[in-house]
Amino acid sequence: MSFVTWLRLGVLVALLYGLLPVAGAEQSLAPAASPPARERSISEWLLRMHEASRRRAYIGTLVVSSGGNMASARVWHVCDGQQQMERVESLTGTPRSTFRRNDEVITFSPQSGVAVAEKREALGLFPNLLKSVDAAIDQHYSASAQGSERVAGFEADIVQLVPRDKLRFGYLIWSEKRTGLVVKLQTLDAQGRVLEQVAFSELQLDAPVSMEKLSRMMGNTEGYKLETPAMVKTTPAAEGWRLAQEVPGFRAMSCYRRPSAKGADAVQWVFSDGLASVSVFIESYDPRRHAHEGLQALGATHALVRRVMAGGASWWLTIVGEVPAQTLQVFSQGLERTP
Repeated sequence: MSFVTWLRLGVLVALLYGLLPVAGAEQSLAPAASPPARERSISEWLLRMHEASRRRAYIGTLVVSSGGNMASARVWHVCDGQQQMERVESLTGTPRSTFRRNDEVITFSPQSGVAVAEKREALGLFPNLLKSVDAAIDQHYSASAQGSERVAGFEADIVQLVPRDKLRFGYLIWSEKRTGLVVKLQTLDAQGRVLEQVAFSELQLDAPVSMEKLSRMMGNTEGYKLETPAMVKTTPAAEGWRLAQEVPGFRAMSCYRRPSAKGADAVQWVFSDGLASVSVFIESYDPRRHAHEGLQALGATHALVRRVMAGGASWWLTIVGEVPAQTLQVFSQGLERTP
């Protein structure tokens, strides 16, 4: 499993299975009964899916197909209403284990003997636009029920999310009928072709997952070199950057300065429309490390890399997101250096 595929797998697990909180979920852990499938709004669909992940313990095998590649992982998930814990164990490629407890994340790499511990905020990879009254997810997507189908032995409702413009991809989502837990997701391009699919091939709902056992495993770093990369929270204005024109639907979620052992720090500016995210990385141009410009694609994830001149200096820009390539170009064109 390549690093990019593993990273994308981690994002999908977090998005689908509740590690990223939705505003309002904590206020109502026992919501009223959901309306029939064909009457649900987008917000109702997504909140139901999120609540299912908060309430259920499960064990399953997750398979990701992306850009002709396939990766799989074993997932253990448990939540006690306050804390969520998850273990993701790669089954393909380089061995790797990732543990998450709320926003704490530690990744063990047995071959290198390194464990990387960090904090990861909820950066909008799940529909956090529900936090805001001035930005609703249904302004950018429409939802329609598409019947039902069996996935991993469970009957699942199917909902299709169709983008209202060309700046984002569409989705087909399968959620288990009884609980609402997402069991399969496809990312679709404008022609309806599947760019990426993540699905359970095997799933045990309400499984006996022990939070105490996962906590012990997460805390056992004996035999590993523990690394804790520092990320400093900042603002684009403080770093001397701005987006001259907003990209419709995408809101700024966070901005960090990431230390680099190879040179100057990089600034990471994260945007989200509630379903898709875009990360803008900016660092000083270094001809010894920065050579290949262009556009790359892996399934639904695109990356634009280019050198730009701004404020009398040369910069290296990397923009990555699960969005169409033209969306990355819009971000790139709107980026400006401030005095």
